[in-house]
Amino acid sequence: MADKVTIDARGRSCPEPVIMTKRALDQNGNRAVVLVDNQVAVDNISRFADSRGLKVLVKERDGDFELTVG
Repeated sequence: MADKVTIDARGRSCPEPVIMTKRALDQNGNRAVVLVDNQVAVDNISRFADSRGLKVLVKERDGDFELTVG
């Protein structure tokens, strides 16, 4: 399985963070770290990952969120 890739989706509106996450997961064996700056993106990416049977670990840091998907 490939290493986790990091996606910086801060400042982007949904659905763009979800689309970026999907592309990264498709290319990197369902493993990624996604950086976002709003709760809506956290919720949408979490739902998307859940629909694929993937787990999401969310960490909040200085108003930003780091989602580890895989």
